[in-house]
Amino acid sequence: MAINQRNKCRLCRRAGEKLFLKGDRCLSPKCAMVKRPYAPGIHGAKGTGRKGLTEYGKQLQKKQKVKRIYGVTEKQFRKHLNEAVKKPGIAGDNLISKLESRLDNVVFRMNLTSSRAAARNLVSHGHFQVNGKNLNIPSAYVGIGDKITIKKNKQAKNYFTDRQSILKKELSIPSWINFDVNKMAGEVIAVPTKDDINVSMDVQEVVEFYSR
Repeated sequence: MAINQRNKCRLCRRAGEKLFLKGDRCLSPKCAMVKRPYAPGIHGAKGTGRKGLTEYGKQLQKKQKVKRIYGVTEKQFRKHLNEAVKKPGIAGDNLISKLESRLDNVVFRMNLTSSRAAARNLVSHGHFQVNGKNLNIPSAYVGIGDKITIKKNKQAKNYFTDRQSILKKELSIPSWINFDVNKMAGEVIAVPTKDDINVSMDVQEVVEFYSR
């Protein structure tokens, strides 16, 4: 499995906004965008890091933003895009649906982790089942009717019991997922759309970037 080991706070600073790559830390005063809200590098503090971008550079920046939010490699991103283009409808909307339907993202959307990186780690270590079968591939697609559960021998772990306590106090789940906090299990009940994401992304420009 390909893993992006780059400093996540540095990626947010490069994007010029919070991408919420480190979960709860991004909401705290320790967030790099609070402490150093400028581009990384020796010229970042001078405010010269983002000036003078060409149209190509702007589209590249938007593409990088989407990749970083979902934590995918260039190879994975191209795969999702190629599949999105082949489907009927608007390619940008199809791409978002593909990215949102990844197993690691669904686990994150179920609030079982505070970040997609944490979700990817738990999935790859075999903590979840889909429709009663073990699945440890973060990039696997889940569709309508698929049920995601925590493996029985993992449910009593402190991480999940602590997470359950947090979710019982405050729970925010997108409309395309039906989640039972008592069972800590969820079911995909609709196709995710661009209206379900809480970050501004111009995905159609990303599609145009690859159409050059």
